[in-house]
Amino acid sequence: LASVSLITALAVHCVVLLTMTVFSGYFSHSTDFEVHRNWLAITHSLPVSKWYHENTSEWTLDYPPLFAWFEYSLSHVAQHFDKEMLVVQNLIYTSPATILFQRLSVIVTDIVFIYAVKECCRSVREEKGSKDLLGHPFFILAALLLWNFGLLIVDHIHFQYNGFLFGILLLSVARHLQGRHLEGALLFTVLLNLKHIYLYIAPAYGIFLLRSYCFTKDNTDGSVRWSSFSPVRLVALGSIVISVGALSFGPFIAMGQLPQVLSRLFPFKRGLCHAYWAPNVWALYNMVDKALSVLGVRLKLLDVAKLPKASMTGGLVQEFQHSILPSVSPSITLICTLLSIMPAVLSIWCRPRGARGFLRCLVICALGSFMFGWHVHEKAILMAILPFSILAVESREDAGIFLMLTTTGHYSLFPLLFTAAELPIKVLLMLLFTLYSFTSLKKLFRGSLLNPLETTYLLGLVAVEILCEVVYPLSPWQHTLPFVPLLVTSVYCSLGVSYSFIRLYVSLLRQHGTDKHKQL
Repeated sequence: LASVSLITALAVHCVVLLTMTVFSGYFSHSTDFEVHRNWLAITHSLPVSKWYHENTSEWTLDYPPLFAWFEYSLSHVAQHFDKEMLVVQNLIYTSPATILFQRLSVIVTDIVFIYAVKECCRSVREEKGSKDLLGHPFFILAALLLWNFGLLIVDHIHFQYNGFLFGILLLSVARHLQGRHLEGALLFTVLLNLKHIYLYIAPAYGIFLLRSYCFTKDNTDGSVRWSSFSPVRLVALGSIVISVGALSFGPFIAMGQLPQVLSRLFPFKRGLCHAYWAPNVWALYNMVDKALSVLGVRLKLLDVAKLPKASMTGGLVQEFQHSILPSVSPSITLICTLLSIMPAVLSIWCRPRGARGFLRCLVICALGSFMFGWHVHEKAILMAILPFSILAVESREDAGIFLMLTTTGHYSLFPLLFTAAELPIKVLLMLLFTLYSFTSLKKLFRGSLLNPLETTYLLGLVAVEILCEVVYPLSPWQHTLPFVPLLVTSVYCSLGVSYSFIRLYVSLLRQHGTDKHKQL
């Protein structure tokens, strides 16, 4: 049944990709096309020793070495499409053959994601499933992952390789759900060396493997039995981490280039927020600061000339100072992030609930890092949404939180597609995925999953979209204050994402309280 579900969902997935290819303008391209074209050129044309020094383009190589080798391997196929794309000096090179290769490379590497979805479907609990194929948790999960709106637009319209990377993540999660922990650890280590943003969820992996793999038994009250510690298992995990890290970073360490590589991976001078504020706590913080500064100027309590010059809403990636509230440093965001995930991490140490407890902790770590991290990209919300899909088809409460988080998080990606031609595409795809998510999960759990307040908030997204796409462009402020639609989108979505994060924590603490009550 799982295989039939996956095949059906996969068939529709292929149809969706073909439809998007036709209607999104196949040969259009975003900035990320040039980013990855430049990386193809760097890794193909230059010696390894120059990969992390090359700066002809502003889009320098800033992913870990394993991803650089991934680009290197792709470049050997790319040369058969158009060799000119592999010349470093050919900046903003966008021949039809180049765009075609890049589009096809994303589609082909999605094979990893498709296989990972299959393995996740095998791990779903079946007791809540309907005998109807379309209402079975297997099929619903396959659809939520394969048709995920955010992943489709980010990879197949905007352009990135997130499907390939999330495929490795989901496959790692599936292996842990299947009890194959060394495989799960190996896959995650490889993932970290492909894209370091997954450090956000490394605490969940580290504590889970130490607590539930290296310690083999619990006491009767659920606490750790220290005598059950297995040095052999710890050495096995350490060997995986060290060996993969050595393969990835070893050549650069040998060349004395590790500091240079790390400076590319962690460029803290980019500023607290991205050009478009990700919908997190700092977006709300920025909004409060902006409102206070405007109010202060109007009440003549502040001198405009003395306010910081760098604008948080100017669309630039840069450092800036807040006007009224204290400015936020990278160290502050690190502390806030650690504090936000600490209760979840401690919960899987004190009262582990198996691989599903780990998965819940992973989602909270991803969302906590998104809420409080430094220079967070709006696309990072997918790191929480995709793994959370597994829990959403197994628990009524999780399904409700999932609908809030997914709808809000997906809408926050709308600014990635900003042309008039892309507007109907993103609206249609968003509506189709959202309607399917609501109807399928409502049918699975036999009832409404949201309360009236939550429903009202989500309906407010329609008003935001009309304001930003229809009303504001016709207003006289469009030319003098062009950032307002982005600000409104970011701040409104921040409320929904923050609410989902709080609900996830309430759910976690409720489970922890239930465990204590059972022990008494």
